[in-house]
Amino acid sequence: MRIKKMLAILTAAMMAVAVAGCSASTQGGSDTGKETGKEAGKEDAGAASEADGKEAEQAKDSNPAGDAGGLQGKSISLMTPYLGSVTTNQMVEYIEQKLKDAGAEVSVINTNNDFSQLASRLEDVVSAGTDGIVLVSADPGQLSNQLQDVFASGIPVFGCDSGFIEGMQVNATSDNYQMGELIVKYLFDDLMGGKGTVIALTHRPHPGVVKRCEAFDDLIKEYPDITLITEQHVPAEQPINDAQDIVENLLLANPDPDSITAIWAAWDEPAIGATQALQEAGRSQVLVTGVDGNEQAIALVKEGTNLKATVKQNFEGMAQIVYEQMDRYFKGEEIEKGELYAPATLITQENADAQ
Repeated sequence: MRIKKMLAILTAAMMAVAVAGCSASTQGGSDTGKETGKEAGKEDAGAASEADGKEAEQAKDSNPAGDAGGLQGKSISLMTPYLGSVTTNQMVEYIEQKLKDAGAEVSVINTNNDFSQLASRLEDVVSAGTDGIVLVSADPGQLSNQLQDVFASGIPVFGCDSGFIEGMQVNATSDNYQMGELIVKYLFDDLMGGKGTVIALTHRPHPGVVKRCEAFDDLIKEYPDITLITEQHVPAEQPINDAQDIVENLLLANPDPDSITAIWAAWDEPAIGATQALQEAGRSQVLVTGVDGNEQAIALVKEGTNLKATVKQNFEGMAQIVYEQMDRYFKGEEIEKGELYAPATLITQENADAQ
């Protein structure tokens, strides 16, 4: 009886040990599973990290700009019909240098006032695979058919002192209508005293100049005592010489010293040519104004010649806007689309020395 009881106790003890062993084994298996999962997670994360690192490296390689900026290695076409213009040349040179400093490959295309050739060259640069186009002092409205093909190809188009049409990224310019108002009001009010006669020297094919002309057209209607003698178109190739010839002929047709009160020039080169013609003819009483603020015009204002005022455009500011927006675009950053304005300043003899 005692032996059976001892056997029963021993059997129960062995079963308890077996159950404890199974429980420990099960828990141990679970812990091992957890640890294995952690290690697998580490391995998976490491693999993912390595893969991400490779992708990042590939992405870095695919964007050679690196820290130098998004323009590194890009092929950019600067296109203008007016490189002979002092101010257009100034903008082209500024943008060209900024782009080259950023690592871009830059080609400058000048078509010497020939818009049909400019349209043809647009097709050429698209075929050549340019990465971006900058139109400088070029009316995109005259290139609309070719530009639609450019837009369809995905090549970004920027403007500097050009017009703006849908599909372009940016056009940096001055507020040409506001500049026209500024110089016309100064001429009509401050210089002419609200009366007299005026000659207008214009070039309406230029998108900026035409806005100034529109301001002139609108404002002269408000001055019944000011009479427009004539509006003369000045070609863009040699505007100083051509304006001088035009004004010389007008002076012969109007020999009375009081017959011409003023000459309004839509930009500085014809204002300079008009001033030269007036000086040679001894017509010092005729007032002249221009727009652009180029160095020669400001010098004539300082000297107290017939050229009494100009509006200085911030051409470097325009070029800087274009460069900054291009850099942002090629970095994949958001840009300000549409027309962006650089501020302009009225220059008279009172403040010309500060320029």
